[in-house]
Amino acid sequence: MIPDRIIEQNTLVTDGARASVEVRLPWYRALPGSCIAGATLTIDGTPVPGDSLRWHMNGKEFTFDELRTNTEEWWFPTDSAVLSGELPIETGIDHEVTVGLTLYIPYIIISDSETLHIEESNTKTMKAVAA
Repeated sequence: MIPDRIIEQNTLVTDGARASVEVRLPWYRALPGSCIAGATLTIDGTPVPGDSLRWHMNGKEFTFDELRTNTEEWWFPTDSAVLSGELPIETGIDHEVTVGLTLYIPYIIISDSETLHIEESNTKTMKAVAA
């Protein structure tokens, strides 16, 4: 719904082996962790391996499997989460960063057994800084 704000500008960080970027909720209401169905991170056309992706929210780190049943942690529209994964990138040069998000909206029912799910993505260019 608000895809142009998914990636926080100038938040690309690398520690040499992992890259991370801050992301914002492209929805107007808070969602529990269980509604974050997945994400992708692509840098300069190279997708980050899905099994290395981690979601940092509320001071905690999760895999997407761990988020699937998590109703204790909430993502609020005013808070950034951090999406990270194993992909070495250079600092100090421009990188094209694309984040894709898949979210379930639990209070919008579209059929007898299905809630609304949205898939949004955003691409921005920014320099990586060292962690």
